[in-house]
Amino acid sequence: MTTVAVIQARCGSTRFPRKVVASLQGRPMLAHIIERVARATLVDRVVVATTDGVSDDVVAALAVASGAAVTRGPEADVLTRYVMATREHGADVIVRITADCPLTDPAVVDSVIRARSELDADYASNVEPPTFPEGYDCEVFTSACLTRVDREATFDYEREHVTVRIREHMDDFRTAHVAHEPDLSAMRLTVDVPADLDRVTRLLDTLPFSPPPDLAAVVAAFEHDPALQDQSGLPLRNERYRAQREAAHRT
Repeated sequence: MTTVAVIQARCGSTRFPRKVVASLQGRPMLAHIIERVARATLVDRVVVATTDGVSDDVVAALAVASGAAVTRGPEADVLTRYVMATREHGADVIVRITADCPLTDPAVVDSVIRARSELDADYASNVEPPTFPEGYDCEVFTSACLTRVDREATFDYEREHVTVRIREHMDDFRTAHVAHEPDLSAMRLTVDVPADLDRVTRLLDTLPFSPPPDLAAVVAAFEHDPALQDQSGLPLRNERYRAQREAAHRT
């Protein structure tokens, strides 16, 4: 079975435009993510799924320069981009990574891939419920599962957020979950706004550059720096998704 990691990335972020090409320790943030995901031993191929808009030509070029393949599709319908990537690159199993996770740990990615395989699950994740720091999210699902979700997802927010159709109907799928002990879900290590990039840069500047620091090293650095632990004023986890879901079901 071919396992393809698909990183969704675009320049048109509402809160932080062009964040995927923003500099993090002298390299575009997306380059960090591609490198980290490619280090996962159970990933056969890395694909960046970006939009077909001219503004994302830079994302496609960066992906290729960083050793990833590229799929381009509609901006808002991210689910369709995943379907296209699955077909174009022969994926039997898809790993979903978002481009706001520059600290992605390949060992965590491998653990979620392994959990799905061991239980022959349709879907596996470390996000439902979350116990890893925000910014380490990883979801893995079969191509058959993706095809089903594509058929059943009708709300705009379901197509933008790709897997929420599964997460809102977990009893309808065979699922597996990877948990972290202790629960670190209150720890914010994603990049959604410029202040997040400043925080991740501050953290990485205290750690060796190569190889990329793993989760344990990052958590230790985070816990050692009181300034990083102040997360006041930053967006809440899944804030946009929750607002969109509430609006969709209110109408």
